[in-house]
Amino acid sequence: MSAVGDIVHMYREMRRIRAFEDRLMDLKAGGEVPGSMHLTNGQEAIAVGVASVLRPDDYVTATYRGHGWAISRGSDLTGLFAEVMARSGGVNGGRAGSPYFSDASINFLGENSIVGAGVPIAAGAALSAQRHGQGQVSVVAIGDGATNQGAVHEALNLAAALTLPMVLVVENNIYSEMVRIKDMTKIDQLAIRAEGYGIPGVTIDGNDPAVVAAAAADAVERARRGEGPTLIEAMTQRLVGHHSGDAQHYRPRGEVAEAALDEPLHRIRSAADATLLAELDAIDAEVTAEIEHAVAAARATELPDPNTAKDHVYA
Repeated sequence: MSAVGDIVHMYREMRRIRAFEDRLMDLKAGGEVPGSMHLTNGQEAIAVGVASVLRPDDYVTATYRGHGWAISRGSDLTGLFAEVMARSGGVNGGRAGSPYFSDASINFLGENSIVGAGVPIAAGAALSAQRHGQGQVSVVAIGDGATNQGAVHEALNLAAALTLPMVLVVENNIYSEMVRIKDMTKIDQLAIRAEGYGIPGVTIDGNDPAVVAAAAADAVERARRGEGPTLIEAMTQRLVGHHSGDAQHYRPRGEVAEAALDEPLHRIRSAADATLLAELDAIDAEVTAEIEHAVAAARATELPDPNTAKDHVYA
């Protein structure tokens, strides 16, 4: 772990993501969230660690499990709650919902429910950054199963060939939807695939935000120097199902409970002394208040006017 100040900051950001998603589940149970959601519980250290080394003008693209990436980049909680609650005050006017929102104000290019489709988008942003020459970097997060998608191979090969300033983060939570990744591939570490593209690849502990930040810093600085993309495989585990209605019958008994003993928030709290633990407790209370304020503000926004259904349609 890095300095205490960094731990506290990262803990706060991870707690905000966890509290946001836990509150969403409450709202869904109360009928205020339509559709399903894909939560990132247990994986918060990856988005927070990477975001800690990015500039405001860098680009980020995520999967449909992307709440944490948007929050870690600074997207407004009220706008995000309103978006998932399908209200007009959402970051996309309530049109995108949980799996498709984007936020241009922070260069968050959005979530994508097509597995692996974020990588070509991120490669395009990286090409734009390279042409503009301002040192911007394009970061894209995908799941472990997405590494088997053709679009990922094509985009990563292009990024490598053109030496684009891109960082590919594989959130390896050991399950591709409901199938273990080890039953889908013949390799133990997905990062070794980077060698085939002629770029660096590294497998790291994705439950430690400081470890993630260190790996991301190396990759981002390499990209800013004009040396091309890097593949980071961050090992983690979901504490929840693939989607909000997933009963997880495919997971071995006790697997989730064991993972809960190693998730990033628990790790920091279990290693904290009394002074730090009191500070973390205070953060928890502050975050709870922040979340409730955001929910109330989101509820106060109007439902979308049906007469505006065709707004923002360009095709």
